[in-house]
Amino acid sequence: MAESHDQETEQERLTRNLEELLQELRVTQTGVQILTGFLLTLPFSQRFADLDDLQKTAYLAILCGSVVATGLIIAPVAFHRVLFRHGQRRWLVSAANRAARAGLASLALTTSGVVWLVFDLVTDRTLATVAGCVSLVFFAALWVAVPLRAPRVSEPAG
Repeated sequence: MAESHDQETEQERLTRNLEELLQELRVTQTGVQILTGFLLTLPFSQRFADLDDLQKTAYLAILCGSVVATGLIIAPVAFHRVLFRHGQRRWLVSAANRAARAGLASLALTTSGVVWLVFDLVTDRTLATVAGCVSLVFFAALWVAVPLRAPRVSEPAG
């Protein structure tokens, strides 16, 4: 049964939107933090010295992307803490949504980079490039194209 939010005030809608967004980000935060933590340990493994210059450069770019994704995905929580009870809920929902979208984009790029690096280490550079691109297309299709193809339903913004 679909929920009806027809009788919500604007403030109630903003509160609901923020709560939904923060709940969605709780799921993502754990994964991106684990990925970042794992990437931070790689230079201390024995095999890291075997990476060529391109692989080391890619690793650093991937690590930076993971840190950016972590920061962006956690940013809405920080925004909420800093602005708690400051009457900035509209700005908070808008900024948190933008940070979450940017964080997910960064996570998709980073994860595709990880796929490229692993395939490059295990197979060859051509197959790695194909695997990284396929991974990126997969994220774009699943996270962007599929939702955009959802049937349009007339409902209040929010």
